[in-house]
Order: sequence, then C-alpha cells, then structure tokens
Amino acid sequence: MKKLLCLAAALMLLAMPVLAQESDAAYIKGNNKMVIGYTVYAPMNYTDEQGVFTGFDTELAAEVCKVLGVEPEFVEINWETKEVELAAKTIDCIWNGLTITDERMANMEITNPYVLNAQVVVMKADADYENTESLKGKTVVAEAGSAGESTVQADPGLMQAEYIAKEVQTACLMEVAAGTADAAVLDLTLANAMIGEGTDYAGLAIKERLAVEEYGVAFRKGSDMAQQVNDAFAQLKENGFLEALAEKYGLDLAL
Repeated sequence: MKKLLCLAAALMLLAMPVLAQESDAAYIKGNNKMVIGYTVYAPMNYTDEQGVFTGFDTELAAEVCKVLGVEPEFVEINWETKEVELAAKTIDCIWNGLTITDERMANMEITNPYVLNAQVVVMKADADYENTESLKGKTVVAEAGSAGESTVQADPGLMQAEYIAKEVQTACLMEVAAGTADAAVLDLTLANAMIGEGTDYAGLAIKERLAVEEYGVAFRKGSDMAQQVNDAFAQLKENGFLEALAEKYGLDLAL
C-alpha cells in the first residue's frame, strides 16, 4: 500500500504543470526599480562639489532606466563582494566601470562594452620611471578586487614590488600623494578626472598605460535584462545621448 501511495504521489507531481521561472527582467520591472551597485569612482559615480550624486555611469544608468520604465536606486557596495551581493539580489546589477574579463563573463551576464579604459601607473610627477621594472622593491597600491590589482599580479615588473591592496581607488591616490606609496595602478578614466593641474592631486602624473580594457554592466548569470540594456544603449547612441555624455566626462565610447 505504501509503495502504491508513493507511486500515485509521484504521478501527480509529474502531471502538475511546470511553473516557468520568472525572468530577471520581469523581477526587476515587477519591483518598478533597478537596484544599481556602485562604489565612489569619479568620473563614473561620485558626489560633486555641490553635493549632487552624478557621474557618467550615474547619468547613463538613470537614462537607461527611463527607457526601460523603471526607477534607478543606487546602492554603495563593497567592491570585493560585488558578485555575492548580485547573486543574493541585494543589487540587480553592477554599474560602476566594471572591466569585462573572461572570468566575469563566465559568472555573470554582462552587456556589450560601452566605454574604453586602460590601467595606468600613477606616481608623483617628478618621480623617476622607465618601466614597471623601475618599481622593483618599491610600494605599489591598487584597489582590492580591481583590474588594477590583476595588472599588478600579472606584470613581471610589478610582481617584484611590495603590493598593498586598498579599499577604493581614491585611497590609492591619497597614499601616493602622501608619500606612503610609490605608485598606484588604477583606471585611466579615474586618473584623467582626478590628477593633474587644477585638481587635488596636481603633483601626480600618469607614467605609463599598461592595458586597454572595456567596461560593461553586469547582471545575474542568464539575466535577460542585459540584452534590454544593450537595446537601450543602441537607442541612446542613435539619438546622440551617449556621444554627448562621453564628451561631457572626457571618455571614449566602445559602442
């Protein structure tokens, strides 16, 4: 009898209709908002001198959300745990100058590239530098979990330096300016915005570009929202919004 009951229960389960799993786009639109994970990173996401939260990614994300019919909600995250927060649905995407890599593409759904970037060596303007071998035995800083850190760990010259990970890229600039680090490896986009004449880091300079890379927006693996954002990118490129925004922030588009 027990076996017959188990068999009957199994047959009932098989006969029940399979409920389709809700798509990521439906989940996000059902909440009427897109929760955007970011870190403070000029010129992508930052607060200006007037106290306004802005930046290239901030403005672009807001415009894309307008196209998609949802409200943007920006949540500051820890860059080292970004994938965990994304998978746990604490955030819906990572939109903060995210470098596209094979590893990230394997674990997340990433949009088409939309901005070009590079990793650069930043030092005091009067510091001696020929190549990364010049930093052997010296102190080099980069943001933990960033493309800068990956560059330090892969470059033969930088591998011979004393490496210290920092929480954010701006902290790397502070270390170099204070003389507590000899060099920082960070994003060209940030370096262009924050160092040189007329900035708080007028005494710092870019010494070398090490790697060209592309930025994308990351969603949960298999998310159909990535394609919808790609479609919005195409629309914003066609109407001239993307080109004007890139010119405003001094960035090079990858689209």
